[in-house]
Parts: sequence; structure tokens; C-alpha cells
Amino acid sequence: VENGKFYFIKDEFFDIFNEYKLMENKENGNKRPCYFCFNDPENEEIIWFVPISSKVDKYKTIFESKKKTRKKVYNFVFGKVLGKEKAFLIQNIFPTTVEYIESKYKNKEQDVEIAESLKEEIIETSMNVIKLAKKGFNIPFYDIIEMRNILLRK
Repeated sequence: VENGKFYFIKDEFFDIFNEYKLMENKENGNKRPCYFCFNDPENEEIIWFVPISSKVDKYKTIFESKKKTRKKVYNFVFGKVLGKEKAFLIQNIFPTTVEYIESKYKNKEQDVEIAESLKEEIIETSMNVIKLAKKGFNIPFYDIIEMRNILLRK
């Protein structure tokens, strides 16, 4: 798995973690969502998946609302993918392993690329969320450290 690339995940993963209320894997027969992925710097078996969404206005409204009451908002990063603005849903991050990856997301047989600065911002924000989760403060709606531990025991 290449850091900063986009992948789809197998249904089997969502079957295992169905009680975690993760985002639905498919919608109207299409593969959705695709995920921005990066390898865990502490454990090579773990890959972090960040879903992306085209509902940018919705998430920007939530982001602005949170900014009024918090010094730093780790829930979202916004940036362009294939020339269109997307929301990277850090609040929906989760770990997985290579066995649950279905395929790489490509456009016209080419890997989908994003700006290096955007990759760095997503990974940095995600790592802050992971560090907070290790301290017992979960920004995601589920326990990502528990999920990681379950995957490592398999």
C-alpha cells in the first residue's frame, strides 16, 4: 500500500466491524467511498483509511461550527482530488490490514494523485487523531485503538 494513494476496501472488513457503524461500503451498486490511505509509522501491519466525500458544503458547515468552540478541529481536511474539492473525513478514520484491501482507485488506468502538501496535512491531522485516541479521547465515532488491537490479534 502506497502512502497517499486511494483504495477500496472489501465488504468482509465491514462484516467483521459491523457494530462499529462505519460508513457504508457501497451505494447504488457503485464502489463507495474510496479511501485515502497511509501506513502506520509504528506498526507496518496497520494501514489507516480516511474516507473522502463530495459533500464539501455539509462538512465545511460542521467544520466552521466546531471552530467556534475549539482551538483546533481535527475532524476534516479539505482539498482537491481529480480537480474537484473533497472533504477528507478524518472523523471517520479507521485501521485495517492489507488482506482487506480490494483494489486501488485509478482514473483512466492511472493512480489518482493529490498535492504533496495535502497528503502531509491529511496524515498529520490523522496522526493527531490517533494520538488523542491512544489517550482515550476519540474523535471518530468508535474506538479506533480497539479496532487496531482486534486486527493485530487476527
